[in-house]
Amino acid sequence: MGDTLEFNEIYQEVKGCWNDGRLRFSKQSVVYKSNKTGKVDSIPAPDLSVAQWRRVCLGHGIKLATSNGHIYKYDGFKDSDFEKISAFFKANYKVELAEKDMSVKGWNWGTAKFSGPLLSFDINDSPAFEIPLASVSQCATGKNEVTVEFHQNDDAEVSLMEMRFYVPPTTGDEGTDPVEVFSQNVLSRADVIQATGDAVCIFKELQCLTPRGRYDIRIYPTFLHLHGKTFDYKIPYTTVLRLFLLPHKDQRQMFFVISLDPPIKQGQTRYHFLILLFSKDEDISLTLNMSEEEVERRFEGKLNKNMSGSLYEMVSRVMKSLVNRKITVPGNFQGHSGAQCITCSYKASSGLLYPLERGFIYVHKPPVHLRFEEISCVNFARGTTTTRSFDFEIETKQGSQYTFSSIEREEYGKLFDFVNAKKLSIKNRGLREDMKGTDGYSDSDEDEHDAYLERMKEEGKIREEGDESEGDSDESFNPVEEEDDVAEEYDSNASASDSEAEEGDSEDEGKKKKDILQYKAKKTWLQISFFL
Repeated sequence: MGDTLEFNEIYQEVKGCWNDGRLRFSKQSVVYKSNKTGKVDSIPAPDLSVAQWRRVCLGHGIKLATSNGHIYKYDGFKDSDFEKISAFFKANYKVELAEKDMSVKGWNWGTAKFSGPLLSFDINDSPAFEIPLASVSQCATGKNEVTVEFHQNDDAEVSLMEMRFYVPPTTGDEGTDPVEVFSQNVLSRADVIQATGDAVCIFKELQCLTPRGRYDIRIYPTFLHLHGKTFDYKIPYTTVLRLFLLPHKDQRQMFFVISLDPPIKQGQTRYHFLILLFSKDEDISLTLNMSEEEVERRFEGKLNKNMSGSLYEMVSRVMKSLVNRKITVPGNFQGHSGAQCITCSYKASSGLLYPLERGFIYVHKPPVHLRFEEISCVNFARGTTTTRSFDFEIETKQGSQYTFSSIEREEYGKLFDFVNAKKLSIKNRGLREDMKGTDGYSDSDEDEHDAYLERMKEEGKIREEGDESEGDSDESFNPVEEEDDVAEEYDSNASASDSEAEEGDSEDEGKKKKDILQYKAKKTWLQISFFL
């Protein structure tokens, strides 16, 4: 047996929606990475305490419990996977993979058991269903009844809104109300955000680009509270995926970006990113609302009770310590202007594209984050409006396409080398030589036939020839001589001498005079027609 077991297309249920990913068992840990969000769940092998193999809707699933009370469930296994997973667990984790049958009787009465972060509804000691208490948004009580409401997932087509449990009255000696006991057990593990107690620290009047406005940010131990003039947002730290600290191109401002899943809501608008803008020159002195012993015990030297420095540094340090996420900064990329970003346009707005070590991020309207592992290919396209710029297109494995346009041509070489170094698939790799001319670019119309341009050139030639002919005829034109020399056959002035004179003229001069007369006659007729 090898040192690792790896399975693709393994699903994890997140608030009523199935997210696929990759699960790997190694001797040191169990690691699951979501393909949708890129979030990684890592379970150290010594922490595993319980492992169950169950028949679920997507085939077979595994339920893992740790010694510190966390529970993880992954579905999508085949029946034939049980033997090798069970042997791997015994050999490396010293944990037995036990088979657990689910109750399929369909009864609506049973026993409610609270086990860590789960509420299990059992029928004859077999679970009928389980509710992750972290998905509970509110819990209300009535007479012998408890109503449980759930957080909603925007990606789920059908969502469970609430469940009601009837709790029969009991005459216990303890004198406690079973409805209140049930409600307290739910609320103790539920994701119900209540601003109780004092905030760790408060930042006043921070400029927020998304959602737009100025907000007071109160930092609590388990959530972030944004308080504005119109809206309030409470963001649990469990919904924070990533943190970004990005320098502005002007080198005087900084973006601090917080990636959220699920997003915060404002009416029908969803904000997957929280973007703050800071000035580098703005400093602050910060005092945490905690004792020095508590700060040392909780943050282990990452934060101090009294701190001072730039405002963006203080916010990023506090957020990093509380959320326990690394802060992503731009890597080694450097554009033509020396900045770590590229000015471009996405949809109808202009913004900045940051090439990172593991992806791209665009700020700020609308924000876009694309990881390298979800990119299928990239494409360098010619600018649609001018040859002084080009477009950078990104196609994802899900079939979506993102076009960043109006990028200056000087950035082409830098961006091409960056994409090539990251081993991304370039759709038009041969375009680099084609797009370079004497000054780095060639005209986009050089190898294309322009019918309108050709027609205008021909008309110009005809017009120039007409003007030259008219000028020559005006210099040698004599009305009297022309009247004597050019006489009609029926004119009485026509004589032999005239004929002899005509014979003396060359054929070219006669043809030239004839063309001049036809041109003048036509011109005169056009002028008369115009005035009529």
